Amino acid sequence: MNIPKDLKYTRDHEWVKIEGDIAVVGITDFAQKELGEIVFVEIDTLGDEVEKEDVFGTVEAVKTTSDLMSPLSGEVVEFNPELDEEEGDNPGMVNEDPFGKGWIIKLKYSDASEVDELLDAEAYENLIA
Repeated sequence: MNIPKDLKYTRDHEWVKIEGDIAVVGITDFAQKELGEIVFVEIDTLGDEVEKEDVFGTVEAVKTTSDLMSPLSGEVVEFNPELDEEEGDNPGMVNEDPFGKGWIIKLKYSDASEVDELLDAEAYENLIA
């Protein structure tokens, strides 16, 4: 199981990479394996303010649909164009490269203290063990 040490994690199996005041968000290797083949990613909150743990979109796999929960409060400023049905139409990128090209959104977060509440790699590994 791939759990990069330089990322933060949520109990809902999202990963977070902090880049200044932007949080890049995706789902973990564990989550994509549990979901199976991802066929559609829907983000209907682009440009919206979301609160920590609000649903910001959904991931649809062959077997199930799963809500995506915001790891931080802030504004959804970008949706990965590779995953967008109208632009890249490659939702399988989440399976192929969940920590790289398969990122899902960029969030301009509004409360830096929430970053400290995220799990580090070791705590996330203990959660899924």
